[in-house]
Formats: sequence, structure tokens, C-alpha cells
Amino acid sequence: MTLPMVVRDDSLPTAVTIWEVGARDGLQNEATILDAATKIEFIDRLSATGLSIIEATSFVRADRVPQLADARDVMSGIARRDSVRYPVLVPNERGLDGAMAAGVADVAIFASATETFAQRNLGRSYGEQWDMFAPVVQRARAAGLRVRGYLSMCCGDPWEGPVDVDRVAEAALRLQEMGCDSLSLGDTIGVATPGQVGALIGRITDRGVPISSIGVHFHDTYGQALANTLAALRVGVTTVDSSAGGLGGCPYAHAATGNLATEDLVYMLDGLGISHGVDLDALISTSVWLESQLGRPSPSRVVRARSSSSGVDTPTHRITMEE
Repeated sequence: MTLPMVVRDDSLPTAVTIWEVGARDGLQNEATILDAATKIEFIDRLSATGLSIIEATSFVRADRVPQLADARDVMSGIARRDSVRYPVLVPNERGLDGAMAAGVADVAIFASATETFAQRNLGRSYGEQWDMFAPVVQRARAAGLRVRGYLSMCCGDPWEGPVDVDRVAEAALRLQEMGCDSLSLGDTIGVATPGQVGALIGRITDRGVPISSIGVHFHDTYGQALANTLAALRVGVTTVDSSAGGLGGCPYAHAATGNLATEDLVYMLDGLGISHGVDLDALISTSVWLESQLGRPSPSRVVRARSSSSGVDTPTHRITMEE
């Protein structure tokens, strides 16, 4: 018997693109610093699972994110496949210089929907961040690179609380008008619920941002990441960010816990009959290997369930006649 059983819902997309962020967003907050060779092997293993997009690293200052200080070595060492895109995060023009020298075809910028997080994460005010990003996007587009615009704190901010939906929609529109090919709406601290997700995406598309350009990025702090993903699929989103093994967090938003686990996402998509191109067994094998490198178990429920000898959870309580 093959699990999960497939029950197709025709109101959902027929295919979803998984934007794998484990090597960048997943590792950036890990206390165990992995060497470049281990990160290269991680990315190469992910490349063999069928993933078509693997965000590889970030060209940031080493003192800001020590885990990603070896971005140049990682990008020069991975065995790039023609079928896989390897985006990198670039916070400013210096980061873009490093990325272009590494021969990347995709870059991403990381904006904030709130004032406080912009200041803490970027060292800029909400308004000043656009002046920092504009030349990055212009230069990248002029060089023929694809540009993704991350928008963080879309659903709640640990310092400011609830975030006004119109503020998020305005920021998303600014990223699009700046020249970003695609957007990723981030529930950075994992506080969103499904109704909020649908309403937020609806407000953004009402402002003229096409649904085809919108991706979603959920953290699982309150166990809502899969439910929120399903809500996004129901309104037409077809790009979902996730992290192998459920790794993740943000050094500048300590309430942020792990990302949606790619394995959990793939299992759900399989059950819904939605195409994604990923080999779940190969992905699980990669996350189990990474557990040994980090010295801790994966938080992914699918990894835990499938890495057991039987691959199926069994009851631990035996019912007897006396009961």
C-alpha cells in the first residue's frame, strides 16, 4: 500500500513549484557552523531530489550571519545542474557584486513590511530600504538576472504586533514596480492563520500584483504552516517556500522558528494529487544525513515517521480483552 492516498481537489492548482530554502534560510540560524564542504554536499544532495529551485546562500557580511560567510566557496563548489536554479540572497550592492562574480542567474532582496524589523534587520528605516534596494534590482535586471523580492513580517511583527494588510499590499506593490520578477510573502514569526492568509493575498492582488508572481513563506511556530499553505493554494498561489527537514529561523527575529518542512509539504501535495517533481524518499534521506551533521533530529513529522524501520507509525498502546 502506498501512502498517502490521492484525493484530487479540482479547485487547487495541478502543479506547484517548491522553492527550497534549507541551505540559506534553514542554516542561517543554526548554532552549529557547518563547513563549506558540508554545505556543498547538502546542496548537491538536494539537487538530486528533483527540486528545481534551491536557494543556496546569502552574500552578507560575515559578522552579520557567520553561518553564511563562505558563500563564495559554496557557490564555486556545488555541482550545478541545468535543471536547477540556485538563487542567492543579496542585501545590497556589495552583495550583488559578490553574487555576480560567482556567476549566479537569480538573486533575491529581503524587504520588511514593518518599521522596526527594517531597522533591526537592515539598519534602515522602512522608507530608506527602498533606496537601498532600487540600484540592486536595476543592476541585476540590466545584467539579465532574475530578481525575487522577499517581504518579511507580512502577518505579524514581534515588536509591533499585528501588521496592517494595506501596508503589506503597498510594500508588495513597491517591490513589483521596482522590477522584481516574483515576490515571497513571509510569515516570519509563524503567527498567521488560514483566513488571514487568504485575505492578505486577496488584498495584494486587488492592488494589481498578479497571483502568478506571488509565493508564500511560512514558519511553523504555531503549527499553522501547512494549513496556511493550503489556504494560499486555494486562492491560486503556485510557488511555496519550504526547508528540507524543517530547518529555519531568523537571526534578527528570535520569535521565528523553523520553516515549513519540505517533506511535510511534499506529502500533502502528493495526497492532493498536485505535481511537484520531488522524490520524497531521496529528500528524507538528505534530511536524515543532515541530522547527523547538525547533531539534532529534524522537526519534520514526515522525516520522523518515514525514517522509522516500517515507514508507518504504529500504536504504542496494546488493547487487551481486560480493557
